[in-house]
Amino acid sequence: MCGIAGFLQKGGRADENRELVLRMIRRLRHRGPDGEGVWSSDEGAVALGHARLSIQDLSDSGAQPMFSASGRFIISFNGEVYNFPALMRELAKQGHRFRGHSDTEVMLAAIEQWGLKSAVSRFIGMFAFALWDNAEKSLHLVRDRLGIKPMYYQQDRDLLLFGSELKALREHPAAQTTIDRKSLAAYLRYCYVPAPYTIHEGIKKQPPGTILSARVDASGKLETELEPFWTLAGLAGPGATRFEGDYEEAIDQLQDVLGDAVSQRLISDVPLGAFLSGGIDSSIVVALMQHVSSNPVKTFTIGFSEDEYNEAKWARKVASHLRTDHTEFYVSPEDARAVIPDLASVYDEPFADSSQIPTILVSRLARRSVTVCLSGDGGDELFSGYKRYDLGASVWRNVGWMPTTLRCGLSSVLEGLAGSKSSILDRTLSPVFQRFGGAGNASDKLQKAAALVRAETREHFYQHIASHWKNTASIVKGIDAEPSTLLGDPPEWLRRLPMHEYMMLADASSYLPDDILVKLDRASMSCGLEARVPILDHRVVELAFSLPLEYKRRGGQAKSVMRDLLARFIPEQLIDRPKMGFGVPIDSWLRGALHDWAADLLSAERLHREGYLDPVPITRKWHEHLSGDRDWSGYLWDVLMFQSWLDAGR
Repeated sequence: MCGIAGFLQKGGRADENRELVLRMIRRLRHRGPDGEGVWSSDEGAVALGHARLSIQDLSDSGAQPMFSASGRFIISFNGEVYNFPALMRELAKQGHRFRGHSDTEVMLAAIEQWGLKSAVSRFIGMFAFALWDNAEKSLHLVRDRLGIKPMYYQQDRDLLLFGSELKALREHPAAQTTIDRKSLAAYLRYCYVPAPYTIHEGIKKQPPGTILSARVDASGKLETELEPFWTLAGLAGPGATRFEGDYEEAIDQLQDVLGDAVSQRLISDVPLGAFLSGGIDSSIVVALMQHVSSNPVKTFTIGFSEDEYNEAKWARKVASHLRTDHTEFYVSPEDARAVIPDLASVYDEPFADSSQIPTILVSRLARRSVTVCLSGDGGDELFSGYKRYDLGASVWRNVGWMPTTLRCGLSSVLEGLAGSKSSILDRTLSPVFQRFGGAGNASDKLQKAAALVRAETREHFYQHIASHWKNTASIVKGIDAEPSTLLGDPPEWLRRLPMHEYMMLADASSYLPDDILVKLDRASMSCGLEARVPILDHRVVELAFSLPLEYKRRGGQAKSVMRDLLARFIPEQLIDRPKMGFGVPIDSWLRGALHDWAADLLSAERLHREGYLDPVPITRKWHEHLSGDRDWSGYLWDVLMFQSWLDAGR
């Protein structure tokens, strides 16, 4: 795991390029504290930089940028290819010889042997890398199938600029760092900036599972081509592979594939552990780790004094049953407040998933003891773990058939009921809309339900479920519309899916890479910790989406096949509990320990002076939240994270 950066341009001086890329890579020192390396072509066309976190082959033979044996290819690589020992054996039979035992060296040999696209298709792992082809004079940027590792790039007429994080690109004098107001609007809707956009007008996120190839033609113009080598679309629809075994066979197959994914991720030359929340996904990962380990696995969890957010007690029980070497840390508002000044730098652009705070804290906790940690991320999107999937499909099934006029009428009735302060209404209807409303009263939930019923299509219906701020064009100054996004304008392959599968694949395509995996990567790498996600091994992903939906939602239980696999390792009573998620009590903290910090960033005078956001709706929500009448913490946190990022000077 490392940080990479560099550029391809019309020309330049090699020594100046090396100095520039060195400045870029030093902004990523947190990702790779163990060493740095730079390389620039003699003709000054390309420069590659690498900040190293030593995991495999700690010797100098694992240093980067690395040349292939023939000298044709030079690579700067961030990530891990877990099946490199098997690839090494196969390549050795083809006559390849290796100086060390790093996966990077094996990757280069594989690319020389089979070609880039064919080699990448054989890699099992998480990776983002830049590869210079000295023969073809072309640069290739490659991002893994699920988007576990990041890749940002800026493409101009005569320059391709890239890096693991935005802060590296900003070091280049040609970086385009103007704030994109449309991206800001999309951020306020989703609490993250959805790909391919970033908060900057000229910089993009590279899509997962793609190869971006670039070369400078004879006239000095940059030519690029973006080509996929793996897509989620290939796992959906009529032509996709379907699992044909029975339910027990599905559990067996999942144990085999996920077990192998976990085992491969235990290869490390440095200390290794796991995050353990006590939920199904992290518990399965730890159980499979402990199943093949001769020593107690080191596990780490974060707890809260507020019971509705505290999973530490469950993690402790799971750890005790599996006999892991367990460490827990209880978070106070003061601990959270101490992290907040770091968030703008850690996430590099506005990012408002509030579980970013415990993710940073648990990463720092783990880093005291280990350099690598396995995580259970990905199970909800693959195995239907979110309540919104069942509830969303059910509500749309009941209202989606209605003509628009009838649904508008029903929406008006719900809005009328929302004005009632009846306690009977509150007790009766609050549970029905619990998932959509979260904390709050029946009036809040009815207003949200009314807006859902008005949705013209099921795609807009789900976009509404996934949204925070709804009418963002009225909040962000200087725009009349949001940019096109996957949830707002889904591709045809996604539209064709049944509602339940549509929601899962939409999340796997957007929410997973742009929120969940961003949160994990930046939090862990901010302290030099490598996080590995075995559930997102592409073989597990392919198996998951081949399973019938009834294997994931059996007997009214979410993630049935995962739940029943876990039951082979721990007692049922440790599994059957309400899903909590990795949340934090932001709502109460904003009224207490974080009040003064928030009040300063949300002041109407400040918002007006900065000129990005309309103070009126924000101030209204702030006062309603402070009164305790409404819980606007999610909306307010979106604004606070933008304001904090802006205040940090980007």
